[in-house]
Amino acid sequence: MRQKIYFFDLLRCVAAVAVVVIHVLGPYREQLGSIANTDWSIAIGFNSVSRWAVPVFIMITGALMLSDRRDFVLSYYLKRRLGKVLIPFLVWSVFYAWLSGASLSGFDGALAWETFTALPFHETYYHLGFFYYFIPLYAVIPFFSWVAGRADRTAMIALTSLWLGLFTLFFFDVEGPWDHELVLYSGYLLLGYCLLQYQWPSRPWLVVLGGMMLLLTGYNVIMVSLAAQDYTVGNWLSYKTINTALIAAMVFSVGRYYGERLQGRTQQTVAFISRYSLGIYLLHPLFLWPVRAFDLYWGSPLIMIPLWTLVCGGLALATSYLLAKYKVTAWLVP
Repeated sequence: MRQKIYFFDLLRCVAAVAVVVIHVLGPYREQLGSIANTDWSIAIGFNSVSRWAVPVFIMITGALMLSDRRDFVLSYYLKRRLGKVLIPFLVWSVFYAWLSGASLSGFDGALAWETFTALPFHETYYHLGFFYYFIPLYAVIPFFSWVAGRADRTAMIALTSLWLGLFTLFFFDVEGPWDHELVLYSGYLLLGYCLLQYQWPSRPWLVVLGGMMLLLTGYNVIMVSLAAQDYTVGNWLSYKTINTALIAAMVFSVGRYYGERLQGRTQQTVAFISRYSLGIYLLHPLFLWPVRAFDLYWGSPLIMIPLWTLVCGGLALATSYLLAKYKVTAWLVP
C-alpha cells in the first residue's frame, strides 16, 4: 500500500472549485459592452485566476503515477487506471449528448443524435473536453514512469525544463512538432513529478514567478479586451503555455505547504470533498444548466459567481456522495 499524500486532497478540492468557477462565469465572457465594464472585468478576473485547475489535475496524476515503483502489469493498468476514467467518461458523454438536445423550447432529438455521433472526435458537453487530452496521457505514463524509475534528479529536472521551454515556444506561437496536445500536456506529468519528488522548482521562486504570471495574465486579457471592445485572450488563457504552467506549479507548491499542515476536522472535510472531486467535475454542469438556461445572473458577478459555484458545486458533491454509496452506481463517480 502506498502512503497517502494528504496535500493532494487540498489540491483536488481547490482545483474542483476552480473548474466550477470557470464554467459558472461562462456567459459573462461574451457580454463585453452589454454589461458594465467593471462587472465584465470582475468576471474575467475570476476566469484569469482559475486557469490552473486543469493542469493541476494532470500534475497530480503525474506525481502519483510516475512515483509508483511497482511492476507494470498491463491488465491492471488498463482495468484499474485507464478503465476507471474511460468507462465513466463514455457513460457521462452519452448522458450529456442527450442533455445537449434539451432547451426551454423543447427537446431536439436531431441535435442530441448529432452530438452523440460526434463523440469520438468532440466532447458532447463543454466540460468533457478535458478527457480528450487527459485520457491519451495514459499512453505515455508507462514510458515516463519507466524513465523516472531509472533517471536521477538532474536528468528528470532537465527533461522537465525541456517541456517548460516547449510551453514557452507555444506561448509565442513558434510552430513545430511540439504543437501537438499530447506532447504539451505530457509536460504537466513531469512537472507534477518533479514538484513532488524534488520540490523543484522551489516554492519561493514559484511564488514570485507564478504570482507575476497571474497578474500579467489577468491584466493583459482584461485591458486588451477593453481596448478592443472584444473578448481577446491570445495565448494567455491557454492550458499549454508557460504562464499557465508556472501558475499551476505555484498552486501545487503552495497547496503542498498548506495541505501538509491540515489537521483534525479541516483535514477530514478536505479529504471528503477530494474523494468526490471527479464527481463534482462530471456532475456540476447538470445543476448549472438551469442557471444558464434561465439566465439566473441577476446581480454583480462578485456575488453571482461565488453563489452559483457554491450551489452547483455543493449539489454535485451531494449527488456524487449518494451515487458512491451504492455499488451499482459508485463506478460512475470513481
